[in-house]
Amino acid sequence: MSKKRLNRRKFLKKAANASIGAIGFPYIVSSSALGKFGTVAPSNRVTLGWIGAGPMGHADISNFLRRDDVQVTAVCDVMTSARQNAQNRINEHFQGNVCDAYNDFRDLLARDDIDAVLIATPDHWHVVQAIASAKAGKDIYLQKPMGLSIAANLALRDAVHRYGVVFQFGTQQRSSSHFRRACELVRNGRVGKLHTINVWCSASDAGGSMEPTAVPEGLDYDMWSGPAPLKPYTDSLCFDTPQEEKSWWFISDYCLGWIAGWGIHVLDIAQWGTDKELDGIVEVEGKAEYPADGRYDTATSWDVVLKYPSGVKINFKGVPWRGIRAREAPPEWQKRYGRYGRDGYHGTAFEGTDGWILVNREGPKISSNPATLLNSTIGPNETHLYKSSLHESNFIDCVKSRAETICPIDVAVRSDNMCHISDIAVKLGRKLRWDQEKELFINDEQANRMLKRPMQSPWHL
Repeated sequence: MSKKRLNRRKFLKKAANASIGAIGFPYIVSSSALGKFGTVAPSNRVTLGWIGAGPMGHADISNFLRRDDVQVTAVCDVMTSARQNAQNRINEHFQGNVCDAYNDFRDLLARDDIDAVLIATPDHWHVVQAIASAKAGKDIYLQKPMGLSIAANLALRDAVHRYGVVFQFGTQQRSSSHFRRACELVRNGRVGKLHTINVWCSASDAGGSMEPTAVPEGLDYDMWSGPAPLKPYTDSLCFDTPQEEKSWWFISDYCLGWIAGWGIHVLDIAQWGTDKELDGIVEVEGKAEYPADGRYDTATSWDVVLKYPSGVKINFKGVPWRGIRAREAPPEWQKRYGRYGRDGYHGTAFEGTDGWILVNREGPKISSNPATLLNSTIGPNETHLYKSSLHESNFIDCVKSRAETICPIDVAVRSDNMCHISDIAVKLGRKLRWDQEKELFINDEQANRMLKRPMQSPWHL
């Protein structure tokens, strides 16, 4: 890491902890360089590079742009129209030509003036780009889920620690007050002794065209494929169409499907609600259903049981994407917790000896039995969890202070690995035992071979 980079980080930390007076620089910064928010000194701003300008990237960047001390200076996307639209949005926001656009993320990372990156690309790119960012000395906000294998997750964890970068995982539910409230109540024993956590989310869709079609104009498809196998382009692979959602969401070349794409949300909150969130699990067993035809090949439903050393178990279920009961909680859980339909298509319920607490994004968001559990006050000497009101803002605060984010790399890997362990278990269809210290399956060579996944040359971990 360059001396220039280290000095800037020292300055940001100093600026966060002390009042800084006039500081001289050997050049004059124009008002256009300051951007829209000229009252924030350039030395106290975080310069951000944006990699992946799809819908999720635009949603994240909106939250970053709430801050006066963030300057977006570069955007990268392999689709010409996407990067141009993103560049125009940033230039309009800052009222000047302040944002450069790139097709190759490596060109963005080569810039010395970028402090941090937002990575919101398809899943198969996440770890490769995040490791490259860490090596370049950039702090990282990484959209979920993490990698396509546990080996990839561990490689990213090593890189984050080795290069000393700040890392935030995009499990933004941790920055929602009702999720924090639910987990604090559970951690402080309001449901009694915790014994079961029931979680559900929408599973993958079935279908997907098998017919090759022309690559959309303006798309660098070779670069989009990157570390994934380069296969003929098919309809809606990268983009939504009027008929269906983007296809890569449900194709194993590019992701694990929604056992990770949505599963990471519910499993991460399940982890947060236990007092052993870094201990991990010791046993897993499950089954799943897969599409009978079409290009989609990730699980369309699953039923997984994961067990902690304490005896607490997680029942993890995937519910249908389409159909009359699409995206609803499993019927047996609807009877217990109430009906959660299409607007609340995932949830986490903590069951204890004295009652239960359910937390969700929609509907009542948090509910309990008995209802009086929600009126409980968490005392000053009880467990209080990390408080963040906006995930992206928490990341910027930590970039400046060098503190740990609300979802740092070690926590993120533990949660994301649960998706992988579940996915391997349902593919093998048998009970597996997991050694959390060695991060390997016990006495199962076949399962351990599934911890790694090859990448298309020249890309590698």
